Amino acid sequence: MAFELPDLPYAHDALASKGMSKETLEYHHDKHHNAYVTNGNKAIEGTEWEGKTLEEIIKGTYDPKAVAQSGIFNNISQLWNHNQFWEMMTPNDSQMPGELEKAITESFGSVDKFKDEFKAAGAGQFGSGWAWLVKDTDGGLKVTKTENGVNPVCFGQTALLGCDVWEHSYYIDYRNARPDYLSNFLDNLVNWENVASRM
Repeated sequence: MAFELPDLPYAHDALASKGMSKETLEYHHDKHHNAYVTNGNKAIEGTEWEGKTLEEIIKGTYDPKAVAQSGIFNNISQLWNHNQFWEMMTPNDSQMPGELEKAITESFGSVDKFKDEFKAAGAGQFGSGWAWLVKDTDGGLKVTKTENGVNPVCFGQTALLGCDVWEHSYYIDYRNARPDYLSNFLDNLVNWENVASRM
């Protein structure tokens, strides 16, 4: 079975009042995400990875020693990243569940300190990549950043929250002001119930 582009969990214009425009979602989901699906399917066709899950392909093709990853990894990992990304946002008002707030406070000192660390990771990622809140292999929460399409699956971590800091994710709405995009993401877009459900 070939991978398919999942529908957005909300309308293209549903996040516009919260700082992510209809035009951004049309380009980001309908064109960029769709390209990862199309190119990923082509890349694995006729290989040992055909018929495997996204996670199996990511783990099996990630090369920790390589700066440039393979075409299979790049497209499949970005397909996975974006599948998560849309679910991690909501057009509705979202409150952080108590269990998540407690875990974040235990790991970072406070929710504000977590947000500061997350924003610093995303703003400090040179070039394209992602900022993440992960549940690490020891069970603790940690903020990380990854280059290009690399994601927590590569390191055996559980992705609780991810923010795409490739320019196509924010340039229409924020131009080169990546820190403003990250602040808006945390303050207005995150589906905290979804984040908590991943723990």
